[in-house]
Amino acid sequence: MAKTLEYKGHPLQRKDNIIYYGSFADKYIIQMQILDTKKVKDLDVATKVSVSLQLTDPSIKTRDKIVKKTEKDSLYSAIDVAAVWLERSLATR
Repeated sequence: MAKTLEYKGHPLQRKDNIIYYGSFADKYIIQMQILDTKKVKDLDVATKVSVSLQLTDPSIKTRDKIVKKTEKDSLYSAIDVAAVWLERSLATR
């Protein structure tokens, strides 16, 4: 069985250009969508990433699930914001 990739104790899952951070079993999850990339040598590096804190409740309409949203210019700053938002949201509720 493959080990799940984790960051600061929460799982990271990628599907195409979308990365989910957190667990769908929790009340909140982070969705990071890579909107733009550039080539650095032979690697695609994210240059524009949309970050949104979302409710995981399946009974809520998709457009109403988004609690907070921002855009960052790298995956590093996106995951930085994601970690803070997720920690705060899971801690306070």
